[in-house]
Formats: sequence, structure tokens, C-alpha cells
Amino acid sequence: MRWAVLLAGGSGTRFWPLSTPATPKQLLPLSGAGSTAEEAVERLTGLIPRERILVVAGAALSARLRPLLKLPPENYLVEPRAASTAPALIWATWEARRRDPDAEVLSLHADWTVGDATAFRRTADAALNTARRHDRLVTVGVVPSRPETGYGYIVPGTPLDDGARTVARFSEKPDASTALDLMAAGALWNSGLFAWTADRLLAETARYTPEVAAALPKLEAGDVSGFFDALTPISIDVGLLERSGAVAVVTGAFAWDDVGTWQALARIRPKDPSGNVVVGPGVVQESHDCIVWSDRDPVVLCGVQDLLVVQANGRILVMPTERAAAMKQLLDALPPEIRDIDG
Repeated sequence: MRWAVLLAGGSGTRFWPLSTPATPKQLLPLSGAGSTAEEAVERLTGLIPRERILVVAGAALSARLRPLLKLPPENYLVEPRAASTAPALIWATWEARRRDPDAEVLSLHADWTVGDATAFRRTADAALNTARRHDRLVTVGVVPSRPETGYGYIVPGTPLDDGARTVARFSEKPDASTALDLMAAGALWNSGLFAWTADRLLAETARYTPEVAAALPKLEAGDVSGFFDALTPISIDVGLLERSGAVAVVTGAFAWDDVGTWQALARIRPKDPSGNVVVGPGVVQESHDCIVWSDRDPVVLCGVQDLLVVQANGRILVMPTERAAAMKQLLDALPPEIRDIDG
């Protein structure tokens, strides 16, 4: 009965100039030798069979994923348009139920890194069991390791009888002070790893998500394009999880990172004794806490600190690592002939 839905859309512009429209973040070997999308599928081994893993992405990216992931051709769900996570997950869940009326669904993203695959599977199994036993939408919360302002937080509520808890409230991307207060209160990072039965998700959507609910008859009629044309884009968090009263949280006991910016490489890649991360040909002398990525020529750093240096796709980027989160603003300010990369 178990299915997985892998969300693999998105442009990954925060990893410019390495990421391009044709090769976004989820296709890059950010944490190791393989892409994060390949790692996501491999992580499910022993929990959900490959023939029950559905991948949601746009047409161009689906074509790139097929030879990498090697899943059955019918398991690639090609979005007619990008419409955020709620439509993608609702469609994929509906498809899982069409193939298996008793489907239970685990939803995950293709661009995460996870430190302990065994613990991930153990937590995912617990989330699926909670979803079935308590007939709830389940989110996995990760114990925070820092007051991260780029993540959402979950404040757990009353205990259920299997270690899970209800959700008291969500807090989306708080400032640093609020994040510290949330951590002190026992709040968890909202990882984006979800579990539900197909019946419960679709019932909650019909009740709480008018942006999508009105288009559900199109799905029932098999008209996927009509479904996407008729809905209003919205995320699953805002459109459903923050509105429904049937949500539970399970704590994830594994290291997790959504690899949101270049700074994440300092958390997920090995560092030298001075805190530097070097991927590709590079030499770092008398420098510390730098990140170097080169896909071609050697990069040499000497006597600097807290620098990000990336050479990729005919571009060279140099900026303080603390500014990596402002990549979108930088790209918006660049001339198109420099910003835009083909291939």
C-alpha cells in the first residue's frame, strides 16, 4: 500500500553559476558523488519499492531524471505548469490512489541531504504508521541544531499514543530571536517530509483548500491539464497543513539539510582543519572558513576568510559566504548576458 512521491521541480537558482535551468540543484552532486535526486531514491530502498516511487517535475527536468533514477516510465508525472507543492502532491496522491485504492503516501523532496539513511527510513515508517493509525496528515519535525531563519518550525501539541503529537501551530521562517525562543520551547524544523493516506489527504483538500478543491473533478475525469488550468497555485503547508485540524508531527532522529544555499556545503561536505570546503581543483593557503567549487581550472586562495568562490559554466563568482542567501537579489541585478546560462 505504500507509495512515495518525490518532488523534483524547481530551478535551484541559489546555486548559480553551477546550477542552470537545464541542470538545477537536484541534479547536482552537492553532497557527494551522485545527485541529490539519486540519493533520495536510493534512501527509500527497503522502505518503498522503486515501482511505487512517483516523481513530479516539469517536462524538461523529467527528461533529465529518467536516465538517472531508472524508475518505470509511467512513474514520471509531468506537470503541465509549475503551481507550487499542493497541486503537485494532490495530483500524485490521487494517482497513487488510482493505482492502489488503499494507498499510503510518503512525500519528500529531491534536493535534501540526510545524514543517516537508516534513521530516515525508521522515521518515515513511523510517520506512515501514524498516518494510518490516527487517520491524520503527518509531518516529520527535525530537532533544530541552530536558530535557522530560512526554515519553518512546528510547535508540537498534545501527545498521541505512539510517540507522535498533535500540531499546536506552525511558524514560518522566524527571525533569529524568535527562532531561539522556538527552540527553547521544543519546536522542530518542518522538514517537508510528510505522510498520509490518500483518502485523508483528498478529503482534507476538499474541505480546507478551495484553491485546489474546485479543480478536483477534473482529476476524477482524468483531465490533468484541466486540473492545473483550473487551480490557484499554493503550497501544501499554507494551503492545507496550516488549516487542517487533522495534523500530527513525528520527530525525526536524523541529520537533515535542505541545502538551500552555498553555505550549506560547510555543513554537508568534509572540511579541512581550517574549516575550508574545496570541491574540484583548488588550493587554500592561510585561509579559513572558505568554500571553493571549481568545475575546470585550479582555484587558489591565500590569506582570506569566509569567502565563497565558484568557477562553473564559464562564470566566476566571489562573495562573502554570509551573502550566499542573497543570491536571488544578485541575479536580479546582473545583466542577462552574464546571468543567463545555457546548458
